[in-house]
Amino acid sequence: MSLPTVANSVANWQTHLHDSRIIGFAGMWAIPGGFVEMDEPLETAARRELKEETGVEVKQLEQLGAFGDPHRDPRGRTISIVFLGHVEPGQVTPRPGDDAAEVGWHSLAKLPPLAFDHDKILARAREFLG
Repeated sequence: MSLPTVANSVANWQTHLHDSRIIGFAGMWAIPGGFVEMDEPLETAARRELKEETGVEVKQLEQLGAFGDPHRDPRGRTISIVFLGHVEPGQVTPRPGDDAAEVGWHSLAKLPPLAFDHDKILARAREFLG
Protein backbone atom coordinates (compact mmCIF):
# COMPACT_ATOMS: atom_id res chain seq x y z
CA MET A 1 0.00 0.00 0.00
CA SER A 2 1.32 3.44 -0.89
CA LEU A 3 1.29 5.95 1.92
CA PRO A 4 0.64 9.56 1.02
CA THR A 5 2.91 12.06 2.70
CA VAL A 6 3.15 15.81 2.63
CA ALA A 7 6.35 17.80 2.62
CA ASN A 8 6.84 21.50 3.02
CA SER A 9 9.47 23.83 1.70
CA VAL A 10 9.07 27.34 3.05
CA ALA A 11 10.93 29.65 0.75
CA ASN A 12 12.23 33.14 0.39
CA TRP A 13 14.95 31.84 -1.93
CA GLN A 14 15.91 29.73 1.06
CA THR A 15 14.55 26.44 2.23
CA HIS A 16 13.80 25.27 5.73
CA LEU A 17 15.35 21.87 6.39
CA HIS A 18 15.82 19.65 9.39
CA ASP A 19 18.65 17.27 10.25
CA SER A 20 17.31 13.77 9.70
CA ARG A 21 17.45 11.09 12.37
CA ILE A 22 16.18 8.44 9.94
CA ILE A 23 18.45 5.40 9.65
CA GLY A 24 20.53 5.65 6.51
CA PHE A 25 20.14 9.44 6.38
CA ALA A 26 21.55 10.50 9.76
CA GLY A 27 23.39 13.80 9.48
CA MET A 28 21.69 14.62 6.19
CA TRP A 29 19.08 17.32 5.82
CA ALA A 30 15.46 16.75 4.82
CA ILE A 31 12.41 18.79 3.98
CA PRO A 32 10.01 18.60 6.94
CA GLY A 33 6.94 16.46 6.33
CA GLY A 34 4.93 13.48 7.45
CA PHE A 35 1.92 11.28 6.85
CA VAL A 36 -1.57 12.41 5.94
CA GLU A 37 -4.42 11.30 8.21
CA MET A 38 -7.11 9.31 6.37
CA ASP A 39 -9.78 12.03 6.72
CA GLU A 40 -7.43 15.01 6.34
CA PRO A 41 -7.21 17.33 3.31
CA LEU A 42 -3.67 17.60 1.88
CA GLU A 43 -3.19 21.30 2.64
CA THR A 44 -4.40 20.80 6.21
CA ALA A 45 -1.89 17.96 6.61
CA ALA A 46 0.89 20.13 5.20
CA ARG A 47 0.13 22.91 7.68
CA ARG A 48 -0.09 20.44 10.58
CA GLU A 49 3.17 18.72 9.70
CA LEU A 50 5.03 21.99 9.19
CA LYS A 51 3.92 23.19 12.62
CA GLU A 52 4.66 19.83 14.31
CA GLU A 53 8.09 19.45 12.69
CA THR A 54 9.31 23.05 12.98
CA GLY A 55 6.85 25.24 14.87
CA VAL A 56 6.49 27.38 11.73
CA GLU A 57 3.05 28.56 10.57
CA VAL A 58 2.33 30.10 7.16
CA LYS A 59 -0.66 31.99 5.81
CA GLN A 60 -0.63 30.60 2.29
CA LEU A 61 0.62 27.35 0.76
CA GLU A 62 0.88 26.40 -2.90
CA GLN A 63 1.16 22.84 -4.12
CA LEU A 64 4.46 22.31 -5.97
CA GLY A 65 3.97 18.74 -7.13
CA ALA A 66 3.90 15.04 -6.37
CA PHE A 67 6.99 12.87 -6.05
CA GLY A 68 6.45 9.13 -6.15
CA ASP A 69 9.42 7.18 -7.50
CA PRO A 70 8.96 3.67 -6.03
CA HIS A 71 12.52 3.66 -4.66
CA ARG A 72 12.65 7.17 -3.17
CA ASP A 73 12.28 5.94 0.43
CA PRO A 74 14.09 2.78 1.61
CA ARG A 75 11.53 2.33 4.40
CA GLY A 76 8.77 1.58 1.88
CA ARG A 77 6.58 3.07 -0.82
CA THR A 78 5.73 6.71 -0.19
CA ILE A 79 4.27 9.42 -2.38
CA SER A 80 4.98 12.97 -1.30
CA ILE A 81 2.81 15.95 -2.17
CA VAL A 82 5.00 19.02 -1.74
CA PHE A 83 3.80 22.49 -0.81
CA LEU A 84 5.62 25.82 -0.87
CA GLY A 85 4.96 28.70 1.47
CA HIS A 86 6.54 32.09 2.00
CA VAL A 87 7.96 33.49 5.22
CA GLU A 88 10.76 35.88 6.05
CA PRO A 89 13.43 33.72 7.73
CA GLY A 90 14.31 36.46 10.22
CA GLN A 91 10.68 36.72 11.35
CA VAL A 92 10.22 33.10 12.46
CA THR A 93 12.23 30.93 14.79
CA PRO A 94 11.95 27.28 13.75
CA ARG A 95 12.44 24.56 16.33
CA PRO A 96 13.17 20.86 15.73
CA GLY A 97 10.38 18.31 16.09
CA ASP A 98 10.78 14.82 17.50
CA ASP A 99 12.50 13.33 14.45
CA ALA A 100 15.01 16.13 13.83
CA ALA A 101 18.29 16.88 15.56
CA GLU A 102 18.21 20.51 14.41
CA VAL A 103 16.50 22.86 11.97
CA GLY A 104 17.86 25.64 9.85
CA TRP A 105 17.54 27.88 6.83
CA HIS A 106 19.67 27.02 3.79
CA SER A 107 20.19 28.88 0.54
CA LEU A 108 18.62 27.12 -2.44
CA ALA A 109 21.85 27.92 -4.29
CA LYS A 110 24.05 26.11 -1.75
CA LEU A 111 22.32 23.15 -0.14
CA PRO A 112 23.83 20.68 2.34
CA PRO A 113 23.69 16.90 1.68
CA LEU A 114 20.01 15.95 1.37
CA ALA A 115 18.09 12.80 2.29
CA PHE A 116 15.79 10.82 -0.02
CA ASP A 117 15.10 12.60 -3.34
CA HIS A 118 14.88 16.01 -1.71
CA ASP A 119 17.54 17.35 -4.08
CA LYS A 120 15.10 16.73 -6.96
CA ILE A 121 12.24 18.32 -5.04
CA LEU A 122 14.27 21.46 -4.31
CA ALA A 123 15.49 21.60 -7.93
CA ARG A 124 11.82 21.70 -8.95
CA ALA A 125 11.21 24.45 -6.38
CA ARG A 126 14.10 26.49 -7.84
CA GLU A 127 12.58 26.14 -11.33
CA PHE A 128 9.14 27.10 -10.03
CA LEU A 129 10.45 30.18 -8.23
CA GLY A 130 12.38 31.22 -11.34
